[in-house]
Amino acid sequence: MGFLVAAAGCIGGSSSGGSTSSTQPEGSSASGSQSVQVIKLGALLDLSGPLASDGKKIQNALKLAQEDINAYFKQKGENFKVEILFEDTRTDPKVALEKLQTLDAQGVKVIIGPTSSGELKNMKSYVNAHKLIVISEASTAPPKFIGFAKPEDKKYVFRFVPTDFFQSKAIAAELESKGIKGLVILYRGDAWGKGLHDATVEKIKGSIEIAKDISYPSNPEPTDWSPYISKAEDGVKSLLSKYSPEQVAVWVVGFDEIATLLSQVPDDSPLLKVQWFGSDGDVLSDKIVEEAGNKASKVVLYSTQFYAQSEAGKKFIQRYKEKFGIEPSEYALIAYDAAWVAALAEAEVLKEKGSFDADLVAQKIKEILPKYSSGELGVSSVTGNIELDEWNDRASGDYAIWGIVDGKWKLLGMWKSSTGKVEWSS
Repeated sequence: MGFLVAAAGCIGGSSSGGSTSSTQPEGSSASGSQSVQVIKLGALLDLSGPLASDGKKIQNALKLAQEDINAYFKQKGENFKVEILFEDTRTDPKVALEKLQTLDAQGVKVIIGPTSSGELKNMKSYVNAHKLIVISEASTAPPKFIGFAKPEDKKYVFRFVPTDFFQSKAIAAELESKGIKGLVILYRGDAWGKGLHDATVEKIKGSIEIAKDISYPSNPEPTDWSPYISKAEDGVKSLLSKYSPEQVAVWVVGFDEIATLLSQVPDDSPLLKVQWFGSDGDVLSDKIVEEAGNKASKVVLYSTQFYAQSEAGKKFIQRYKEKFGIEPSEYALIAYDAAWVAALAEAEVLKEKGSFDADLVAQKIKEILPKYSSGELGVSSVTGNIELDEWNDRASGDYAIWGIVDGKWKLLGMWKSSTGKVEWSS
């Protein structure tokens, strides 16, 4: 990726603090040369759990971000180098907190992630007490579901993705557009699952009959899904006595565990005779395609995901696919932008103060965002304009609708926030 770089002054001295450390530049001696300050960013990702499909894609994007940011600093003559330290949380809130503490002990004060809202909820007290900066690329639960009562409480926690108040509108519009009259719901009983569930049910109540509303545990997820399948089948059977199969649907709110759920659904189950809808938790899941692709193709599993791609984003996607052989998720693109903003903000603070300051970094993030979004800094955001609301969450956005057709994920439509309507692909 090329950069449009303006001339800039070099960083003086070799002071370090917070999440930085001093190193000697390659090929230089201690005398007469400035040392490079290493900005350490942490990444809390699921690399082996129920969101591993997304986590690995996000990790790939962050590796490209590290490469590009370092090229940018070098081109500008800035004596900074970014290193991203990856930790596997397995989408387990307890593990996420432990890994956050590990990063903090290593001097990492700015974190990309975590991916799930349940993890973020469990981290928030430690983040505030230790004045760390967190930029999540995928946590979408409304603030109250992750324990924040007022915006000031969330001043160190940023989310570059809209909350589920937006996604719930997209899902409700999907169901309406498809003419759904009766619904069975299965949802993950954590902060994210309950948040998206409650927001969506609020929007569809009175217009769609909910025959069964079933919560399942998230830590650990079920291994035997037969009790949940039985309840869901009863709900679908009751709805099919009133409505046509085209008017009945299953809405499932979960992660990669949906693959196990689908694989355990009997071939003659009424659940496979109706459409299924998902969410951003399962969209583009490799595991679902690999382990339950045939059944998923029968029910389509229409799944929403925040969508915002600039021209730079389209080029990045092509580069990503050429390098890794897979399609990046939208959250991978968001993480790429998050790494840029985090690195640029921390570099600005180090130039001004010489050491890490959480309050100043939080301020710099807000100042840098419009400049980064507009391309003013010589690099373009891959997810377009990033505006935050009073809670430091992304303020709006459209949602792509994916589904599984012939055993593969396919883009089937788009929900437009400007109209509140779904535009299906022809």
